[in-house]
Amino acid sequence: MANSLLLGEYRERESMLHQLDPRTKILSVFIIMLSFLMLKTFVSYAAATLFVIGVYRLSNIPFRIVLRSLKPVLLILAFTFFFHTLTTEGRVLWSYSFIHVTVEGLQNGMRFVMRIVLLILLASILTLTTKPLTLAQGLERLLGPLSRLNMPIEQFSLMIVIAIRFIPTIMQELERILLAQKARGYDISSLPWTKRIFSYIPILIPLLFTTVKRAEQLTYAIDARAYGNGKGRTVYRQLEMKRLDYIALVIALLFTFVVLLLRMGGI
Repeated sequence: MANSLLLGEYRERESMLHQLDPRTKILSVFIIMLSFLMLKTFVSYAAATLFVIGVYRLSNIPFRIVLRSLKPVLLILAFTFFFHTLTTEGRVLWSYSFIHVTVEGLQNGMRFVMRIVLLILLASILTLTTKPLTLAQGLERLLGPLSRLNMPIEQFSLMIVIAIRFIPTIMQELERILLAQKARGYDISSLPWTKRIFSYIPILIPLLFTTVKRAEQLTYAIDARAYGNGKGRTVYRQLEMKRLDYIALVIALLFTFVVLLLRMGGI
């Protein structure tokens, strides 16, 4: 399970995306995510899917590995699909008692599921191609103007990056707890899916305990390095926007413009 979750994980590769400035990747991902919220027709979803596949091709990260990262969220995707399928009114395809499946419900369910998948894949490409400290530095530089309002930008940037980085760590702890229970003869994976959902509830207590313990250790480590509030801290490598960064921003804006045209044209 931990190996299938890519959000928060960094993978070293030789690619154009790895060479981009973190500020460029953050802005581009934010702009493209906003465009994904405007997707409406089949053509626009197909264009967004091809765009995401092309981005992963440029990152030199095998797309089959990325698809495995969707396994932990299959339950959420299934719930989203059935929720919209059963609650959207329209032309009824099948009904039983109070349950009604409509054409519009199936369409909405597929659209929302596809939108979530695209958002997860796009968010993963940011962490897969950017080191955590570099990502924190880029976020800190982008939010730099807000420091004039006495906002703790440095602490906020570090907090966001640590939260993202803790996602695979928490999944590793969950897998370790499941292996420990399996060694004691209690295998959750062998249970029916109806009982498996409730079997995860007792695991939350040790998972929460280990997560808080790791967070406390991380706090001591930050204090031991005299991080303080982060103000005035210097970095060895300075960020610098290059020609490739501006090209990437233009491509992100052009893609958003194309999605907007497709939405306005109803294509």
